[in-house]
Amino acid sequence: MTCFDILTLFPRLCAGAFTESILKKAQENRLIQVRCLNIRDWATDKHHVTDEPPYGGGPGMVMKPEPIFAAVESLRTERSHVILMTPGGRRFTQGVASDLSRKEHLIFVCGHYEGVDHRVTEYLADDELSIGDYVVSNGAIAAAVVVDAVARLIPGVLGDGDSARDDSFSSGTLEYPQYTRPQVFRGWNVPEILRSGNHRGIREWRENQARQKTEERRPDLLEGS
Repeated sequence: MTCFDILTLFPRLCAGAFTESILKKAQENRLIQVRCLNIRDWATDKHHVTDEPPYGGGPGMVMKPEPIFAAVESLRTERSHVILMTPGGRRFTQGVASDLSRKEHLIFVCGHYEGVDHRVTEYLADDELSIGDYVVSNGAIAAAVVVDAVARLIPGVLGDGDSARDDSFSSGTLEYPQYTRPQVFRGWNVPEILRSGNHRGIREWRENQARQKTEERRPDLLEGS
């Protein structure tokens, strides 16, 4: 079973994402375990303080290192991989998700305010990830995205093992167009090739459509291919 521990100041912010649909079933089937844990539980002072003004001045507050180190060190084993969710991390991609899906235990440190004390980055985190070139209110939101993307690549989580392989980015291109019944909707017809029963022709059509869509929308994915 693959374990995901999300350390955040706002565990309820991400917990709901794992109580529905595929990830709920994966937990019930003991394929994965997801825990959203409150960093304040590792603060030792009377008021459970987790942030302080930054040295050198500046706006906002910075998360203190002590509770974060204590939380990670209480959870970490030799099989753990500690990830700091931060806008300054490397970009999260399907390839990164595939690599992480082979880890047994992922611990996510989720920043808030103006981020975390840099000693967390230097001496505690094994990895730093960003889900894109934008900023969200809390690292727990980003961690939930990463957990979802990683978990669905774990064998058994998806009902159909081929589903993940056909996803956008898994094949190096965006996914081809999909159609279902009715055959004609508001005068728009399903492409004839998909109704032909010609499996080779359907496969070639899908490959061509996927490449054309990628060339139009994300040509960067085809660079070097």
